[in-house]
Amino acid sequence: MPANPTSTQRSCERSLSEIDFSSLTKGRQYHPSPAAWEDQVLYFLLADRFSDGKEYSGFGELDGNPVAGPTEERTTALFDLEKDAWKADREKWFEAGKKWCGGTLAGLMDKIGYLRRLGVTAVWLSPVFRQVTGSDTYHGYGIQNFLDVDPHFGTREELRDFVSAAHAAGIRVILDIILNHAGDVFAYQGGYRYYYFQGNQWPASGFRRDSTDPGTLPFSPLDAGTYPDAWPHSAIWPSEFQHATTWTKRGEIQGWDNYPEYLEGDFCTLKDIDHGSAPREIESWDLFRRINEFGETPALWHLANAYKFWIAYADIDGYRIDTVKHMEPGAVRFFVNVIHEFAQSLGKENFYLIGEVTGGRQNAVHIVDTTGIDAALGVDDIPGKLEFLAKGRESPGNPDTDDQEGYFDLFRNSVISYKDSHQWFGRHIVTLFDDHDQVSLGKRKFRFCGDPGEPNAYRYLIPALALNLTTAGIPCIYYGTEQAFNGADHRTSGEYEYSDVFLRECMFGGPFGSLQSQGRHFFNEDHEVYRFIRDVCTLRRDHLALRRGRQYLREVSATGAGGDFCYPQPIGGRLRWVVAWSRIFGEQEYLCAVNTDVNQSLKVWAAVDRQINPPGKQMSCLLSTEPALKGSVATVEGTDRSALPITVPPAGFVVYH
Repeated sequence: MPANPTSTQRSCERSLSEIDFSSLTKGRQYHPSPAAWEDQVLYFLLADRFSDGKEYSGFGELDGNPVAGPTEERTTALFDLEKDAWKADREKWFEAGKKWCGGTLAGLMDKIGYLRRLGVTAVWLSPVFRQVTGSDTYHGYGIQNFLDVDPHFGTREELRDFVSAAHAAGIRVILDIILNHAGDVFAYQGGYRYYYFQGNQWPASGFRRDSTDPGTLPFSPLDAGTYPDAWPHSAIWPSEFQHATTWTKRGEIQGWDNYPEYLEGDFCTLKDIDHGSAPREIESWDLFRRINEFGETPALWHLANAYKFWIAYADIDGYRIDTVKHMEPGAVRFFVNVIHEFAQSLGKENFYLIGEVTGGRQNAVHIVDTTGIDAALGVDDIPGKLEFLAKGRESPGNPDTDDQEGYFDLFRNSVISYKDSHQWFGRHIVTLFDDHDQVSLGKRKFRFCGDPGEPNAYRYLIPALALNLTTAGIPCIYYGTEQAFNGADHRTSGEYEYSDVFLRECMFGGPFGSLQSQGRHFFNEDHEVYRFIRDVCTLRRDHLALRRGRQYLREVSATGAGGDFCYPQPIGGRLRWVVAWSRIFGEQEYLCAVNTDVNQSLKVWAAVDRQINPPGKQMSCLLSTEPALKGSVATVEGTDRSALPITVPPAGFVVYH
């Protein structure tokens, strides 16, 4: 049930010096890391938008028994498209989406069975740390206390209990963390908004008591006797962060790609933390020198110790590190080394650190290689190329050229990355097409199904999920995608502010449910998209090649004739054809294919490996969106090559082995 937002957890440490790691970890058996993270299926959710624990009907308990209602505790019924969609007043609904909506850790605990049956093996949880008092930072990225859980979500104990229950259900937990900045915890002099200018430092008036306070607390360590009311709602905690030297104080970033502005400036009103010094006169791309000459500050040590605490206390399995682009690579490397070593000391040999690395794929590869981050997320071109390939608006790629024009080009041995193995991409890139920011879209935001330029967007969701779950990389599903959420900013007035709100509808309904609804939940285990993800995840779990196999885009033909094979390409800006690829592991080949034509079933011949599958060999259909095709057998044909005749349903997906 929802926690009381005004409650106080007095047991929280005020200072990092109060943490005794040896006592905290003594005698505990920590949950081990997975052997390979490419085996996992991630599910990213915003805690405030997921569940408040009041839902009934449509989903089951952990053991699968249906959750009945209504009851005194469960009052939210399942969404009905015909009765509930588009009924809310749009302006009031939108305004509600800008603020806290009521999701809790208790509600998340209640949905572990729903997630497990979907096929999720790792939950990526948005930041749950205490936010600046009175702020609307429901997303969790405006931290006021690095050692506490925000009471809107619940308590530290509830986070720990959720992680334990998730582990028991076979689900690991990756916690979203912030190193680059804290919340809007202090005010600049005069209460003005200062902006970055030539690296100048600006004067601070003091720490804030709450989000509206002009900074009436001293900008220095606070004496408990003089300011007893500062704990726990005011300023910044733990107390080590109260030193003025913690902050860069250079004002808000204006040029988001200007070096070194994007490293030193405040992230909008969120205050930048000074991690340390590195040469500023050198080129921004000289990562090795910047790392080698980096000198860390006490603030970076404090951050590392704060996040060591959450591993020790709650048995977290990995971190997603926010805004890596805005941090010195040397600071990232320092943090990565500290966290990896600490996790290994607890038996977590493969604690995973996923960095949000924007700025292109080449930059992501470079950052991963030089800092020791385990995987990159937010690589600019992957979400867009995946989405628009599934929608038939972009090329799948062409292995016969060095151009990086299509989705499959991004995962082969490329002239950009200089990687000599497919396995690098499988282990170090997280793939997704919906998320809470949609940075690649520009100002106007929309989910996959809310694409204003594609009225049939929903029809293409199955091909997109098939690509995401069975191609190289670590797949991640954004909450609500399994229920075909279609959030989109359809304003035509030229306004762009708060556009990302439309990507963050509530699964539990509340005041900001999807499809402009209120008070109806979306935990529908019978939804066709939920069932499709479940079936593909089951297949992926049972067949190693679909998780770790080498990947090859395949030529296809409409006739099977020798000279008629080619890699599919858009014609007139549209690709209405079959895209096929193989995953090969050892001597096992799995042929996967999607159809980007939503209107007709297509029969094609898809090339397969001649040595593994010579002409005359039979391959069976393991999965098809046309149930009658599942279990059918096709015979490999060909003289100069091996090709399998397959039929792919409209906007459908098949797997043969």
